[in-house]
Amino acid sequence: MAASMVNSLLEKLHLTSPEHGAPIQEPGAEEVKEIREKYEKANQGHVFAFYDELDTDGKAALFDQLSNFDPEHVNVLADKALHPPQPSDQQPSIEPLPESATASLLDASEEQQDEWYKAGLDLIAKNKVAVVLLAGGQGTRLGSSDPKGCFDIGLPSKKSLFQLQAERIWKVQQLAKHHASTSDESVVPWYVMTSGPTRAPTEKFFKDHDYFGLSKENVVIFEQGVLPCISNEGKILMESKHKVAVAPDGNGGIYQALLMSGARDDMRKRGIEHVHAYCVDNCLARVADPVFIGFSSAKEVDIATKVVPKRAANEPVGLIVQKNGRPDVVEYSEIDQEMAEAKDGPDRLKFRAANIVNHYYSFKFFESIEEWSYKLPHHVAKKKIPYMDTETGETVKPDKPNGIKLEQFVFDVFPFLPMDKFACLEVDRKEEFSPLKNALGTAEDNPDTSKQDIMEQGARWLRNAGAIVVSEGSSAGVEISPLISYGGEGLDYLKGREIRAPAVIERSKSEE
Repeated sequence: MAASMVNSLLEKLHLTSPEHGAPIQEPGAEEVKEIREKYEKANQGHVFAFYDELDTDGKAALFDQLSNFDPEHVNVLADKALHPPQPSDQQPSIEPLPESATASLLDASEEQQDEWYKAGLDLIAKNKVAVVLLAGGQGTRLGSSDPKGCFDIGLPSKKSLFQLQAERIWKVQQLAKHHASTSDESVVPWYVMTSGPTRAPTEKFFKDHDYFGLSKENVVIFEQGVLPCISNEGKILMESKHKVAVAPDGNGGIYQALLMSGARDDMRKRGIEHVHAYCVDNCLARVADPVFIGFSSAKEVDIATKVVPKRAANEPVGLIVQKNGRPDVVEYSEIDQEMAEAKDGPDRLKFRAANIVNHYYSFKFFESIEEWSYKLPHHVAKKKIPYMDTETGETVKPDKPNGIKLEQFVFDVFPFLPMDKFACLEVDRKEEFSPLKNALGTAEDNPDTSKQDIMEQGARWLRNAGAIVVSEGSSAGVEISPLISYGGEGLDYLKGREIRAPAVIERSKSEE
């Protein structure tokens, strides 16, 4: 498919926000007639049920939204989702990734890790590395209506997830500058992908906090696309008389969002060659990790991913595997008990590479988005979707699933790669992965576990540096500011020092 055709399709499928401040004009009669006929031809003409009684703002909003969708293609997606093909009787071949595509920080030598680290710092110092943050989610499950990145997990410093990650970017820039022995500033641009509900509050949060010490021009906030919600009968659902019910297109929308927002073009102008992408809810994420960048660039791959060892055979996590000879992700429900419990050592599961949605991309691969993005599958989520009855105009709140939301996953692209263009780096869970998924009071992955993991990491780093950490009562752990240490380095000045936990280390030796 030609690039121009793909761009046209993407523009039709994915809604983008209009420019702020653009004047509102009522669409012309001929324009409305043309698009109305298109929807009627697709048997989706009900979306215009109340168009004629809308005011200018309402008409403009609905016309603009409908112009961004291709109803015939929506029908194709809906048909595939509602009437999926029968699964093949042939079972897929699922194997662990080949050794040639993997490495582990749990057993890699200090020399090897140092080599990757220095190679990564070299690339950062040359301004060849960018970061993409998947930050479209709200903190609803945490009891907050704010974007999840604004959440305070309860650290003594009260820092939000956004602030922790911004400070890691600042610190790794300083480490790269020092490594290169240059007076020039190292820049890691930060591309923050939001969703419709989170874009404005995210922009305000960054502005209110002066971009957490980063340069405003190096923080690019953009928005992922959306797709219409579909009824169980294949009809586009309306949220109101002037608005289609839509849902974000999933974290797999990153590729088209980079394309349509201009973020990819911005990377190209900056000369970016390596991109690190991760999720906002991981408080331990090593943003622009030099070791990961160095490992991936040395492998000369298009995509690499970080994984952590599966905790137990029955842990409900997706696994990075080789499926039918290609890299892929399988959900825990896709493998049987025998496969889940299989071992390749006394205490090591054969299938253990747990997916943590932490990926590397060569920019060269991003340059080919037009060639493969339209091929990515759409996954179905059956939901209870409030909608407007287009016959009565009344809002209906269903008590059982009445429709579907379509989304894509960021790893849907993995099978497009040959195995020699994919790599996997196993990292230590306690050092790099602590997701924030649930509210306080739940069993795991909640604000308390996130806080605890950061505090315990800080105490561990201090002990490794020769400090004496003393816990008082039931309190334990030390919060070390990312401005002081990115990954445990630079703490030797505290050797022999007694630190009473809980504590916060916010100042370096030079600042004391």
